[in-house]
Amino acid sequence: MSLANGRHYLAIPGPSVMPDRVLQAMHRPAPNIYTGELVDLTHSLVPDLKSVARTSHHVAMYIANGHGVWEAALANTLSRGDKILILATGRFCLGWGEMAAAMHIDCEIIDFGQRADIDMDRVATALAADKAHKIKAVMAVQVDTSTSVRNDILALRKTLDAAGHPALLFSDNIACLACDAFHMDDWGVDVMVTGSQKGLMTPPGMGFVFFNDKADRARDRADLATSYWDWRPRMAPDEYYKFFNGTAPTHHLYGLREALDMIKEEGIENVWHRHATLARAVWAALDTWGAGGPVRANIADPAKRSHAVTTANFGAGNGLRLRDWMTANAGVTLGIPLGGVEGTGGRKEDFLRIGHMGHVNAHMVMGVLAGLQAGMAALQIPHGAGGLDAAVQVIAEG
Repeated sequence: MSLANGRHYLAIPGPSVMPDRVLQAMHRPAPNIYTGELVDLTHSLVPDLKSVARTSHHVAMYIANGHGVWEAALANTLSRGDKILILATGRFCLGWGEMAAAMHIDCEIIDFGQRADIDMDRVATALAADKAHKIKAVMAVQVDTSTSVRNDILALRKTLDAAGHPALLFSDNIACLACDAFHMDDWGVDVMVTGSQKGLMTPPGMGFVFFNDKADRARDRADLATSYWDWRPRMAPDEYYKFFNGTAPTHHLYGLREALDMIKEEGIENVWHRHATLARAVWAALDTWGAGGPVRANIADPAKRSHAVTTANFGAGNGLRLRDWMTANAGVTLGIPLGGVEGTGGRKEDFLRIGHMGHVNAHMVMGVLAGLQAGMAALQIPHGAGGLDAAVQVIAEG
């Protein structure tokens, strides 16, 4: 007998839960792709995407996942043989560097491990050593979904400025745009990439590159750009098909329009606050369970944790056991570890990831936590009492 029958909850860190409004907007016949409402709708997305990113500059839309916009960002700003600085705090900035290396870009890597954020002193030392300014770009991930660390992008900009270094600042916000606060212009970010399937609450398949004029000037010398990845035709197209270098992702656009309307209705500051509160509820439960067992958040300092995803260690083999139990008995799928947690004092089987991004609210998060507490009881995993009560108190206080 299982208690999993009913509506299944995908509590992984992306794709996130798709709102019914988004799905209903997409459930329609294919539209005309040459004129009419789809053209107007696509143009309407641009200012609202910029508003979410807190930028007045440019955005290029792609039919692509996050890896696609990684490549677009590199291709439009760099040339073969250019040097970049990779600031790794988990799997994903390393992955961006691997892509860059395959494009014949010279990558210098500083790896801060799987339980730490970017150490600005080490970055300052690397920049100071680059007296010839060979480093053309500094690559960071605001939230690495493998480790759930949240990096201080504004501090990184200040570090670049203090060093007087002209490198472009790149930020990967695939995991966290519209979840964790982000201010592209105020934080001095030159290029930011994100995808449709997490905080933007739209099925996977669209990617976005936001960039300022400094980054666009780099396009003049970049020799990696190709017809498809070139962002210039997409930033202000004189013909509609140039938005996507061909046929538009029609139904994704209807879904994205609805998702942006939902963000606008709630208000982006309220969206950030909702995510922060729900994340603190998750952490309160983990901290309480950990007082009487092996449970701990992967990132020790709450100030350095993402509000979109939490990676947690439940002890020897218990991450895998709990994930399997939650699927079979509670109707909840939790995230698998993605390698970024190995070497943190446990094995991948010890870890799971809880996604709390996008279209989530108090009862959804509390349901996941209740399921985890029931699973630990069923599997006889040692844990402190009162985890749910601690999460309830956070929710009650807002």
